[in-house]
Amino acid sequence: MSDTPPPHALLRPQVALPFLLVALIWGSTWLVIKDGLATLDGGAVPPGWSVTYRFAIAAIGMAALALWRGQRLVLDRQGQLMALALGLTQFCLNFNLVYRAEQYITSGIVAVLFALLILPNSLLGRVFLGVRLSARFLVGTGIALAGIALMLWHEAQQIDLDAAAAGGVFLGVALTCGAIFSASVANVLQAAPSLRRQNMLVLLTFAMLWGTLFDAVLAWLLSGPPVLPGELRYWGGVAYLAIIGSVVTFPLYFQLIREIGPGRAAYNGVLVPVVAMGLSTLFEDYRWSWLAGGGAVLAMVGLIVAMRARNPS
Repeated sequence: MSDTPPPHALLRPQVALPFLLVALIWGSTWLVIKDGLATLDGGAVPPGWSVTYRFAIAAIGMAALALWRGQRLVLDRQGQLMALALGLTQFCLNFNLVYRAEQYITSGIVAVLFALLILPNSLLGRVFLGVRLSARFLVGTGIALAGIALMLWHEAQQIDLDAAAAGGVFLGVALTCGAIFSASVANVLQAAPSLRRQNMLVLLTFAMLWGTLFDAVLAWLLSGPPVLPGELRYWGGVAYLAIIGSVVTFPLYFQLIREIGPGRAAYNGVLVPVVAMGLSTLFEDYRWSWLAGGGAVLAMVGLIVAMRARNPS
């Protein structure tokens, strides 16, 4: 019998269910992040400290989950080095750049830009992991990128350059691109053979601990001492991002990377902005246009085409 997995990955429950769950949760986090960056009664919380609080709570939650699953919170030297690298790229640089980008451009643009993660994930996976890119996968990616371009065009039209200087918009886009590259490096690291041998929950616990340390140092250097607001709404948002948006999702997403490869797993990011726009329609009076609707449809068609390609991982 062949060990080759079924070609239609998206139809397999062990892929489809976590794929959809992660997209639904991460699609909601953009609203919560934007709300957390808003000025509160006690003043605005620096983005660096918001990231630090998120992953401090997430690290505790991930450790509790690992212990509940009967795992020992121990990593060898190689595992600690990999956890440190993941903490720096995924839980420090990536999220600090994302939170700062949302100070200059809308969460919708950041979410749509992040769908471009399929490009560096696929390229880095090909170069460093030898992941083959099938013709069907490339065709699907091309269709999805066309859809992303339409959604990005729609979001760009919403920018009022009288209120936001063009330089700030470009800075926000540049920060987002830096976050995308950092996240892609972390994704490819997670798929490396040396990390596959590490227990997922234990690895993530230490990666989040390292990330929290880096976040705190960076926040103190850039923004000064910690700011601790008293508003329950703020801490409720931080707790949601930490537990639901991190502890629940990252084990599922990194397992997808290990099962179907970083390129195909990144297609989760194609679905996320569509979910985010749907939620924004309900809670922020988001107005659809033919650009946004057509882009969403093209992105979904591309996702289906690419995910039906034979597993290249």
